Amino acid sequence: MNHSRSLALAGLLVAILCWAGNSLVARAFAADIPPLTLAFWRWVLAFLLLFPFVALPVWNNREHIKNAGWRLLVIAVLGITGYNSFLYSAAHTTAAINITLVNTCIPLMTFIAAGLLLKEWPARHAWLGMAVAVGGLLVLISKGDPQMLLGLSFAPGDLIMLIAVADWALYSVLLRRWSTFFQPIPPLALLGVSIGLGVVCLLPLYLYEYSQGARLTVTLPNLSAIAYTAVFASLVSYLAWNHGVKVLGAAAASMTSYLMPVFTAILGWVLLNEHLQSFHWIGGGLIFGGLLLATRKVVDSGR
Repeated sequence: MNHSRSLALAGLLVAILCWAGNSLVARAFAADIPPLTLAFWRWVLAFLLLFPFVALPVWNNREHIKNAGWRLLVIAVLGITGYNSFLYSAAHTTAAINITLVNTCIPLMTFIAAGLLLKEWPARHAWLGMAVAVGGLLVLISKGDPQMLLGLSFAPGDLIMLIAVADWALYSVLLRRWSTFFQPIPPLALLGVSIGLGVVCLLPLYLYEYSQGARLTVTLPNLSAIAYTAVFASLVSYLAWNHGVKVLGAAAASMTSYLMPVFTAILGWVLLNEHLQSFHWIGGGLIFGGLLLATRKVVDSGR
C-alpha cells in the first residue's frame, strides 16, 4: 500500500474515532447544552485556538483564497454550519439508534454524488463492500436480534438526520471536486477560513435559539464537553478527513463512517465500562471486512 495513502486512511480512522467521541458527548450533554449553542461555541473555540497559527498563512495566501471565492463559503456552510447543527438537533428529537441507522446512508449518498458530480462511479467491489458493511451495521443496531429492526419507529428528527447525511455527502464530494482551487491553500489556512465563515453563518442561528430561552449553564463538565468538540471533533478530525478525501476520494473516505458505531462501542467499553458482547464483535468484523473490500483496490492502485 502506498505510504501516503496509508497515512490518509489512518487519518480517516482518527477522524471517525474523534467523531465517535463527539456522538457520546452530544448524547451525554443533550439535556444540558442546546444543540445550536453547542455547535456555535464549539466552532468559536476551535477558531480562537487555530487563529494564531493561521493568521499569517491566510494573509500570505489571500489571492488563492480570493480565487476559491464562493466555493469556500459553500464548503463552510455545508461542513461547519450545517452538518453538526443538524446532528445535534436530531439528537434532541430522535433516538440514538435511529441516528445510527440513518447514518448508514452516508456512503450510499456519497457514492451517488461522486458518480453524478465527479464521474467517479465505484467499482463492483466497492458496492459489495458497502453491502457487507451495512450488514455489520445492522447486526450492531439490532444487537443480533432482527426483531428489533422490525420494531423501529421513526420520529421527525430522523428527517433532520437525513438532511445532515445529504449535507455531509455533498461536502465531501465538493471538497474533492474543487480540490484544484483549494490545493494551493495550506490545510490549516483552509480550515481556518472555513471555520471563520461557518461561525458567521452559525451566529444568527445561535442568536435565534438564545432568543427562544435556550441557555448554556457554565459548569466545568459543560465547558469540558465544548473543549473536546472544539479540539478533537473539529480541528483534529477535519484536518484528517479533508486530507483523506483529497488523497483517497470522497466515496472511499465515506466508507469509514461505518466504523462510527464500532468506535462508539469501544469508547463506551473503555470510558463507561459498557460490556462488549458477541454482536459487537460480529458486526464490527463485518464492517471492517466491508471497508477493506471497498477500499483496497482504490488504495492499492492509487486511483
